[in-house]
Amino acid sequence: MPSSTNTTGPRDIITRFTNCRLLRHNSLVRADLWVSSLTGKILDGQDVFYTEQRLPDVVVDLGNRILSPGMIDVQLNGAFGINFSDVPEEEGSFPKKLKEVNRQLISTGVTSYLPTMTSQKSEVYHKLLPHLGPSGSARDSTDGSESLGAHIEGPFLSPTKNGIHNTEVLISAPNGFSDLVACYGSDNLNNAKMITAAPEEGVQQAIPEIVSRGIVYSIGHSEATYEQASAAVASGATMITHLFNAMRPLHHRDPGVFGVLGCTEVTAPRTTPPTSRPTSTSSSSSSSTDFRPFFGLIVDGLHLHPTTVKIAWSAHPDGCILVTDAMHLVGLPDGMYTWGSSGRERIVKTGPRLTLEGSDKLAGSAISLVECVNNFLLWTGASVPLALKTVTETPARVLGMEGVKGSLVVGADADLVVFSEVGGEGGVQLVVDEVWKFGERAWIGEGEGKVGV
Repeated sequence: MPSSTNTTGPRDIITRFTNCRLLRHNSLVRADLWVSSLTGKILDGQDVFYTEQRLPDVVVDLGNRILSPGMIDVQLNGAFGINFSDVPEEEGSFPKKLKEVNRQLISTGVTSYLPTMTSQKSEVYHKLLPHLGPSGSARDSTDGSESLGAHIEGPFLSPTKNGIHNTEVLISAPNGFSDLVACYGSDNLNNAKMITAAPEEGVQQAIPEIVSRGIVYSIGHSEATYEQASAAVASGATMITHLFNAMRPLHHRDPGVFGVLGCTEVTAPRTTPPTSRPTSTSSSSSSSTDFRPFFGLIVDGLHLHPTTVKIAWSAHPDGCILVTDAMHLVGLPDGMYTWGSSGRERIVKTGPRLTLEGSDKLAGSAISLVECVNNFLLWTGASVPLALKTVTETPARVLGMEGVKGSLVVGADADLVVFSEVGGEGGVQLVVDEVWKFGERAWIGEGEGKVGV
């Protein structure tokens, strides 16, 4: 039986992973996985072997470790000293700095992410958003992690729920979608994958136009009542940004934004259904739908109490997405750092804790996504596959990328993470051993004792 050869172009290296447990939806399944370096896709191993009569070029014995889709972070503000909201002093250096983040981020197991811009003046969006769109068609594993499009968080936020966002640049009552276009730039919206905005004033009427462009609208930094949040969901909102943080708190007579996780009946019609909505709600013309939005949780031990995390996950497990909300200070030593394009705000870093100078306001986090997964495992009692689902399959669903990212189905991008399980206090913890991007090994750790390649 012949091996794969290609004399007219780049050689297609077919890799077969064996002796491993594959993440398949809610379970770990013992099976092999075949991937192609040429297409960067997951292959049907039986079809390759029996129909094409091809042998794998490389066989990787994973020694019973876990093979998972690459993790997806839908809210990453920066990392390794680079802030996605800062215009560098050196003109033209931003793309280079972005590449540095991508090449380092891959080592954490995050193979895809949404580079997130916080509230800025319009001119900052116009300068930076052109560089934060989807990474493009190069599909080069040496580039590291991949941008799936920008997450624009602000400036259309409630000034009373601004968090660390500068109130001087907030626009709390926009005049519909035209104000969003004026702020971000019409062409720059093509680079956006998600927009976080408070729905209670001015944004509500813009939601159908936002989602019609394939952009996820997420409720966040909001004083919205339960009724206002429900109306936003009816209009097309499919996500809640960092649930519980920077929003009206849950009250027994007004559940606020959190209430839409318990309400499966949306009485107002959805103007434009999201592409990632479950099939049971595929009709946009019905007078009522059964839909609960996805939601992000910052599981760093600072933004949310462990019990709060468990309550949210229990309320709507299929919608739970772990996010880091990490700042550019991840990987840097403790100390005082400037933040924002004005340079006037300063952040104090103490371990994973980031606060605004002179206050107790949390300023994002300094945690990796795998650390969030490990916290989630300890606090919720979830199984390993259910925990990994919150950073793979579920974020892919809200982004409308099922079958492309976040799963190990045939035809999906071969973005993979090899995990070891180690015993920790209170339960199992995961360690990132190696990362594959587009069917090629992109990063490998030291000393984890792989069985054979």
